[in-house]
Amino acid sequence: MRLVIARCSVDYVGRLKAHLPLATRLLLVKSDGSVLVHSDGGSYKPLNWMSPPATLRVTSAEETDVEEGVVEQWTVQSAKTDDRLIINIYEHLHDTSHDLGTDPGLIKDGVEADLQRLLAEQIETLGAGYSLIRREYFTAIGPVDILARDGDGGTVAIELKRRGDIDGVEQLTRYLELLNRDPLLAPVRGIFAAQQIKPQAKVLAADRGIDCITLDYDAMRGVDDSESRLF
Repeated sequence: MRLVIARCSVDYVGRLKAHLPLATRLLLVKSDGSVLVHSDGGSYKPLNWMSPPATLRVTSAEETDVEEGVVEQWTVQSAKTDDRLIINIYEHLHDTSHDLGTDPGLIKDGVEADLQRLLAEQIETLGAGYSLIRREYFTAIGPVDILARDGDGGTVAIELKRRGDIDGVEQLTRYLELLNRDPLLAPVRGIFAAQQIKPQAKVLAADRGIDCITLDYDAMRGVDDSESRLF
């Protein structure tokens, strides 16, 4: 990965047009071809970016740009569309490259991993007649936590979170779009399951035709009898 801190302006040209005026920014150039433009704010989201596959071409500034102070121009060209990200560099402040190696991927935290295991073992928690197809069902965009069949034989994709928010619903939506292209599985419906589910996530899930289920982690572990509680 290459990290460049530079005073630059950025233009996105293609289906959409966007302009970032001159400012100091962080430019990330990844080995997969993606280029991301970050500021010192806005959380994790880049100001602009080009997704892979893409190619980066670095050229000297044209004469008119040199007069304005541009020392270098980056053109990031998408391999799939005519979209381009044009970055005019006015001053390099930092430029380093690092080999990060192969990333092992995201490892779920203990509670989330336990929820997946317990629900797979207690799949009837979702309803009578449910049966497990498999945990971590692989797709081209990542593994579905649990794939199951309901009492009517329909396929169900289940996304598990400790705390369910809108991002989790969006993630399950992407899985469902992909799984429903498989004639051996379709139609596939979704269940969003978590210990706590935010109201906004429930609204979005309902809009997408996704069911929400709140899981009682302690009861599933057998350390609490939910039926004996007063409250």
